[in-house]
Amino acid sequence: MWYNNILETIGNTPLVKLNVIPKDIKATVLAKIETTNPGNSIKDRMALKMIEDAEKNGKLKPGGTIIEGTSGNTGMGLAIAAVIKGYKCIFTTTDKQSKEKVDALRAFGAEVIVCPTNVDPEDPRSYYSVSTRLEREVPNSWKPNQYDNPSNTQANYEQTGPEIWEQTEGKITHLIVGAGTGGTISGAGKYLKEKNPAIQVLGIDTYGSVFKKYKETGILDKNEIYPYITEGIGEDFLPKNVNFDVIDHFEKVSDKDAALMTREIARKEGIFAGNSAGSAVAGLLQMKDRFQEGDVVVIIFPDHGSRYMGKMYNEDWLRERGFLKDEKLTARSIIGKQAGQEIVTIDSEESILKAINTIKALNISQIPVTQHEMIIGKITESDILDALLENPALKSHPVKDILTTPFPFVDLNTSIDKISSLINKDNTAVLVEAENGKFKIITQYDIINAISA
Repeated sequence: MWYNNILETIGNTPLVKLNVIPKDIKATVLAKIETTNPGNSIKDRMALKMIEDAEKNGKLKPGGTIIEGTSGNTGMGLAIAAVIKGYKCIFTTTDKQSKEKVDALRAFGAEVIVCPTNVDPEDPRSYYSVSTRLEREVPNSWKPNQYDNPSNTQANYEQTGPEIWEQTEGKITHLIVGAGTGGTISGAGKYLKEKNPAIQVLGIDTYGSVFKKYKETGILDKNEIYPYITEGIGEDFLPKNVNFDVIDHFEKVSDKDAALMTREIARKEGIFAGNSAGSAVAGLLQMKDRFQEGDVVVIIFPDHGSRYMGKMYNEDWLRERGFLKDEKLTARSIIGKQAGQEIVTIDSEESILKAINTIKALNISQIPVTQHEMIIGKITESDILDALLENPALKSHPVKDILTTPFPFVDLNTSIDKISSLINKDNTAVLVEAENGKFKIITQYDIINAISA
C-alpha cells in the first residue's frame, strides 16, 4: 500500500501509555502523539481542513498566496499543503518563537516575517495586524485566521475526537489539552462530550494568558496579560475557536515547570515532545487529585521536540532564565573561586607602553579596554607584539589604536561548557557582571583552577 501524496498521511496518530512520570497517579495516562503527522504536529489536521474548505467556498483560488499569523506549527501544516496544491505562503510570527520553527517554515519555501511579541494584538506591529495588512495588499491572497476559522475546530471534531474515542474503546474519562487557538480542545472535546457528557475536558493555560480567569469569572482582564515564554498555548485575547462551554476547567502552568517537564518527558518516557506537551504533563501532576482508579486520561502531545533545541532542550538557555540549577560549574561558581581579585582594565587613551608595563607587573596576558568606564575592547600580549613588530614607535600611541573587539560577555548562570567553547585564540577570556555590578574576567587558568579546586 502507498499514499498518493504526503497529505494522505495526516491523522491516525498513536496513543501511548505514560509509565514513569505519572506513577503516583492512580489513573491510566495516555499521550496522543501528534508528532507522527508529516509536519510533526497536530496543526496539520486543521491546516489542511482550512485550505480544503476555502477551496470549496472559493476564498482560495488557484495560484493564490496563503497569509497567516502562526507560531510555527500551523504554518508548517499550511506550507506542506501549499507545496502539494501549488500555493505560495507568507507567514508572520513572533520573536518569542524558536529559531527552529522559523527555519522549518522557510525550508518549505515560505516567506516568514518576525514581529515583536510584547505588543497588543491591535498594534500595527503585532503578527496578527501585519498578516491582516498583507492580506489586503497581496493580490489573490487568503488568510486562514486559525483563531476564528471554524474549520480549525471542525477538523478536530471530525478527526482527533473520533480517533481518541475509538483508541480508548470509549473508556476515556478526561481529556487534557493546551489551549491556544482553541481548535483542538474545542473540537475534540465537543465530540467526546457528545459521546459521553461525563468526560472532563481540562484546558492547560499559562501565566500571562487570559483563559483561566475568563472561564471562571467571565471577565477579560487586561491585568492578567504579560509576556511569557511557553509556546503554543495561552492568548491575550479570546479566539472564536475557544468554546468555553466545552472546557470544564483551566489549569495554569508556569514557564519554568513547562520547560523542565518538556525535558523530563524525553528523559523518562522516551518521547521527544514540544513545550506545550511539557506544560500539559506538568498540569496533569498539578491536577492529580482529580483522577481516580479506573480513570483513563488522554493528553494531547501537539508537536515535536526538534523545534525547541535552542530553548527547552538547551541547558544554557534554561540556566540564563534561572530554570535549571545543577552541579555543573557556572560563571557564578568560577568567579566565586577567584578570592576576591578585582578586574584590571586600562583606559583607551592610555599609552601602549603603560599597557606593556601593566601586563609585566601583574603577570597577566590580556586587559579589557575602557572608555568612560565602559568596556569597549581588549588588548592582549599578541596584539601588542604584532603592532610593535610592524612599528616600534607605536609604544607612545594610545591603546585605542590597537585595541580589538571586547571579550564575550556571559551570564552568571552560563555553564563551564559554554564558557570553554567561547575561549579560543581570538578570545582568551570572557567577562561576566557579578551580582554587585562589578565586572569579572574568566580565563582558561580560572577554569582550570575551578575544576581542580
